[in-house]
Amino acid sequence: MTLRLALGLGILALLAAAAAGAGILRQALGHDPFAPDLFLRYAEASAEHPLGTDELGRDILLRLLYGARVSLAVGLGVALGATLLGTAIGLLAAWRGGWVEAVLMRLADGLLALPALPLLVVLAAVDTGRFGLPRGEALADIARITVILVLFGWVGVARLARAAALTQLALDYVAAARISGATEARVLLRHVLPNIASPIAVATALAVAGAVLAESTLSFLGLGIQPPAPSWGNMLANAQEMIFAAPWTAFWPGLAILLTVTACSLVADGVRTRR
Repeated sequence: MTLRLALGLGILALLAAAAAGAGILRQALGHDPFAPDLFLRYAEASAEHPLGTDELGRDILLRLLYGARVSLAVGLGVALGATLLGTAIGLLAAWRGGWVEAVLMRLADGLLALPALPLLVVLAAVDTGRFGLPRGEALADIARITVILVLFGWVGVARLARAAALTQLALDYVAAARISGATEARVLLRHVLPNIASPIAVATALAVAGAVLAESTLSFLGLGIQPPAPSWGNMLANAQEMIFAAPWTAFWPGLAILLTVTACSLVADGVRTRR
């Protein structure tokens, strides 16, 4: 294991452990990260509030940890969904070829040509309540953002999987497996897929970073995770009016986003180096 890979995995493990232990820390500190206390607005760091408080007197450390649950859940959910969907489409395009490949790749090219951020903003702004779907609840918002990001996040993985699969399908060991009587499903799943796992793993790690940034951007614009549920993006949005008077309210969520994206990039670089 390379140093970059170990460092990236270590940072992500610490973030995941901190997010998982948010409830324990909440009991230890005795604060409710969702309940406002206007008498403690913009309190500086202290033993009672290690990272200070925000514009409503809520503990920033606890909200950071609960926000980590949201960001990591969206990041991992989007990466998993985009990887599975993109890999399946890429393998199908490489295997079938012909009009199937042409249709799938033109669809991917069309999605890739669209302006991603404006389109994400438009889709995130759709009121899902009109379709009978919940909105405003944390889990519903996480699911909504995850689905939207997966719909546009599979393209890069699909193109990468297709290119790598075409290379593998042209090699002699695939022909030998077919001659020996292996089914096409076995050839793809037992022979081709393991040999293209490394570039797909790199794309997955980068997808986590991209999803965290996208979720933070949408939440910052008020179209992602809705308050009072904490998200690093909406914490930054709430801090922008007092960024000079209380800079810690913006510093800590910004640092959390930076650490997460950097860790994912280190993991991707470490996996790429090991190839």
